[in-house]
Amino acid sequence: MAIGALTPPQDDMPQSEAFVEFPDNRLLIDLCGEYDRNLTEIETKLSVQIVRRGNQLVVMGDEDAQKQAIEVLQALYTRLEGGRDVEAADVDRELRMGGSEQETGSRDGDQLEMFKGGTVEIKTRKKLVEPRTDAQKAYVQSLFQNELAFGIGPAGTGKTYLAVAAGVSMFIGGHVDRIILSRPAVEAGEKLGYLPGDMKDKVDPYMQPLYDALNDFLPGKQLAKLIEEKRIEIAPLAFMRGRTLANAFVVLDEAQNATTMQMKMFLTRLGEGSRMVITGDRSQVDLPRGVQSGLQDAERLLKTIPHISFNYFTSKDVVRHPLVAAIIEAYEADSGRETG
Repeated sequence: MAIGALTPPQDDMPQSEAFVEFPDNRLLIDLCGEYDRNLTEIETKLSVQIVRRGNQLVVMGDEDAQKQAIEVLQALYTRLEGGRDVEAADVDRELRMGGSEQETGSRDGDQLEMFKGGTVEIKTRKKLVEPRTDAQKAYVQSLFQNELAFGIGPAGTGKTYLAVAAGVSMFIGGHVDRIILSRPAVEAGEKLGYLPGDMKDKVDPYMQPLYDALNDFLPGKQLAKLIEEKRIEIAPLAFMRGRTLANAFVVLDEAQNATTMQMKMFLTRLGEGSRMVITGDRSQVDLPRGVQSGLQDAERLLKTIPHISFNYFTSKDVVRHPLVAAIIEAYEADSGRETG
């Protein structure tokens, strides 16, 4: 790849131009995307204009934005050179993270293999999962560095998804023998006893997001077999009482709906050779009025203990539909006015 500068146009508002040359025209086509949609996304997010001339892309705009656009284009092209595809999520990730990966520092044991060359990614049976924001990147690192990690933030920031991906990766790598996923079965309008079916039928709707994540990372038949063999367990929080969870990757999702006693009970299940991840959103507590959230207590009590990490997300880390971030920001602003 070659980078150069062009003479700015002579008008009232001079705008600098720079060009990037890509030697492989076939990869350049993939970089631009169908109907140049990748270029359009970069133009929109960075307020630049990108024009293709042969095997060059000319970037016009503010110099800082221009520099960032070039970094993004180079990072995406390098990805293509490595034999990977470039999809909308990849463009979004590079735009959020500045187009370059930094060295990730020291890590525990052979988990170094996951982060060769400073790239943070999680390998599963069905797909390669890559963080799309700096907060997600730090979170993924903490999942492999710490025996107990907390992921706290609004919906759509990938807290549970990345935790389950890390669990699957550690399981297929032989680092743990089991995956255990749990959520509080907090009743929201309907009593469990009035729902049809046996206990599994009653609680499965609460667990569905965990099944959805697993289905993204493991083939269906393999997942069904592992669940049948109890090597992957998905169960309500109440079912964890009295157990010692050794050599397992354990995730407690929606932890804001655990009471203080439930949280203490769950945290003390941690056994030898296990990893535990607690995820939650403090703005979506469904506990009865006056009942303290165990997630808030855990934050207060555990922050100074070594080998426990707390990772926080904001609306800027939302990787669902862009409207989700706007919705979260609107509710946060309204909450601020009420308490102000």
